[in-house]
This record gives sequence, C-alpha cells and structure tokens, in this order.
Amino acid sequence: QSYKDNLMLRGKKIADTLLPVEMAISAITLGILGPVPALAILWSGLGYRMIMYGPISVLNYLQILARQGILIKDGRVLESVRQIDTVVFDKTGTLTLEQPTIGQIHALNGYTPEQVLYYAASAEYRQPHPVAKAILEKATAQDLTPAIPDDISYQVGYGIKVQLQQTNVYVGSARFMQQEGLSLPDTLETLQQQAEAQGHSLIFVGIDQTVAGVLEMQPSIRPEARSLIQSLQARGLTTYIISGDHEQPTRAIARELGVDHYFAETLPENKAALINQLRAQGKFVCFIGDGINDAIALKSAQVSISLKGASSAATDTAQIIFMDGTLTPLTKLLQLTDEFEQTMRNNLLLSIAPGVLNIGGVYLLHFGIATSMGLFYAGTTTGLANTVYPLLRHQDTKASTMATLSHA
Repeated sequence: QSYKDNLMLRGKKIADTLLPVEMAISAITLGILGPVPALAILWSGLGYRMIMYGPISVLNYLQILARQGILIKDGRVLESVRQIDTVVFDKTGTLTLEQPTIGQIHALNGYTPEQVLYYAASAEYRQPHPVAKAILEKATAQDLTPAIPDDISYQVGYGIKVQLQQTNVYVGSARFMQQEGLSLPDTLETLQQQAEAQGHSLIFVGIDQTVAGVLEMQPSIRPEARSLIQSLQARGLTTYIISGDHEQPTRAIARELGVDHYFAETLPENKAALINQLRAQGKFVCFIGDGINDAIALKSAQVSISLKGASSAATDTAQIIFMDGTLTPLTKLLQLTDEFEQTMRNNLLLSIAPGVLNIGGVYLLHFGIATSMGLFYAGTTTGLANTVYPLLRHQDTKASTMATLSHA
C-alpha cells in the first residue's frame, strides 16, 4: 500500500510539473486563437493519467508474479530488482538441498560395501530424517531391500541401534561407536581429514562389536543451481557464495557451479557484515537465504529472497518468497521486472503523448472542445489497456503454475 501511494505521489508530481506548462500554453492560446481553443488545450491532461496507471500496473504485476509462484511482500522491489548487480547465495539449504547423498562407501574388517549399505539401510528403515532418506535412496538405487529391524534404540544427535534377528547394528557418529564399545579403525584420522577437506561428513556402521564401514555424506546441490548461475552471469550479474564450511569445499562448490566469488568459514553473525561490506563497495545486493541465522543478512541486503519451507525467521524477513521451494523462479522474476519497467515507460508515454497530440491538433487542425475531450478519453482508455494487457498476456500461465505448485 505504501508503494502504491508512493507511485500515486510520483504521478501527481509528474502532473504537477506539467500543469504550469499546460496552463501557460492555454493562456497563450487564449490570446492567439480565443477562448474555445484555450479550453480545448486544458483537456490535454499532460501526465495526469500516471496517477492511476502506476498503481494499476503494480497490482497487475504482483498478481502475475503470484501466478508464477513468486510472492512479493514489498512492492518496492519491482523497481529495485532491476538495480541488482550482485547476487549472494547462502550455501547450506539454498544452493544445496536439505537431504545429502551417499558418496563413497568405505568397507572395513572383511565386509563389502553392499553389506555395509544393507545393514545401514535396515537400521534406518522408516526413519524420517534426511540422513536416513539418503541411505535408503542409495540402497534402492543398488537394488538392496532392507530388512525390518526387531528392536530400535535411537539417541538424538548420536545414532541409532537396532537388532536384526540376532545381530546388533549401529549407525551414527564416531562418538556413538565409542559409547557402544566399538573400537574405531586406525585409518579413521586420515579418512576424517580427507572428508573434512571435501566438505563431507562420515556416518559409521557397526555390526555387533565391529565397525563394518563408513559412509561419506555429500551435500546435494540443487539441480537448478548451475543453469541459474549461468543465466545470472549472462545478465552481467556478479555471484557470491557465503558458507560456514572450510575454504577447500567452498571453493570446490563455487568452481563446480561457476560462481564468481565465495566467503568461506563464515560465522552466522558475520553474514550481515559481509553483505554490508559489499554494499559499502557500491554494489546493489540481492541475498538469498533460508536459515534462522540468515535473517539479519536478509534485512541488510537491498533485495532479499527466501524459499517456501525455509525457517520462519527467513520467510518473515525476506521481501520475496519463491513458493515452489526452488531457485528456478529467480530468472522469471528478473524477466518480469524488466517487463514491468517497460510497461511503466509506456504508461508515461501514453500519459503525455495524447496531450501533445491534442495541443498540436488545436493549432494545426483546429480541434474543438469535443474533439479534445474525445482524444483525452481515448488516450485514457489506451493507457488503461496498456496496464491491463500484461495481465491478459500472462493469463495462460496461471493454470500451469497452479498445477505445478499443487503437485509440489
């Protein structure tokens, strides 16, 4: 509402600026051509129509964006999006998915990778957390059917212990293995260093009193991320990643996605400072994040975006929400804000051109009051058609987008 009122004020400023010009032309016309042509000049309405064209266009584009699954909570971003020259992504949960993937499986003490994965999948059978889902997906991909555990003991933050017939199976952290009395392999330190350098985490699988193997958990990059980065760079935008991971894994993901710059080993409380640092360098920043600790950074950026399903702190703070929970709508957002700007330019042209035509017609074609009134209303109708046309043109996207969001 505030932005709509602001647009109306801008329209009034345009009209107020041009009103003295129109009055002066009318006064001159009175002295040259007489009172009737002078009155006809006053029907020019130079810039007057922008008072209504601007707010109508804003409301229409908010609806168009909503049909595309883009919720705009602050109408001012329709103008500020076009000024973006730097896009900053939070890594975890934004460029990567919540659910990781299983990478290499390290089998130990005579077990095979298939056995390690089978026991891990059986232990995590029907568990709802992301790690369990990643293990079960890996087992399904290798055509392994997990067994149903007989007894389950789950320790939050450590791991899970189950019984498969007469076999005890443990899945969890190294500390969990030690708590259960399982000795860790001598190669663990080297394995942990390698995993840490690559940004991977380790899940240990124990069978009875032996550590049977280790699963490497890798972050899952969003499938749309790579093409999105390419499209942003094609528009001349600079991209950044902010990550709390060590430099090597952060550099690796930046290289894989083609991101221009990155900030590694960033503490949550320092994210906003980095955004302000970029702004101090004269950059117009869009920050995309989804975590609780992203809220201050979102507030610090000129444009802030979050995803449906993110933390409430992020979605409450962000100016824009992508309702399909992916980064895909960002490209459409940029396209539609470009289109909005062109529509506003056409609005300004259509608010002035009929008046200019009327003034020329009064002097060259001897327009009377009736003709000037007709031209005024015709120009108004044409301008209103220009504001409504985008809504009609994008009408066919409504059904397909709603079906996609319903499916999601």
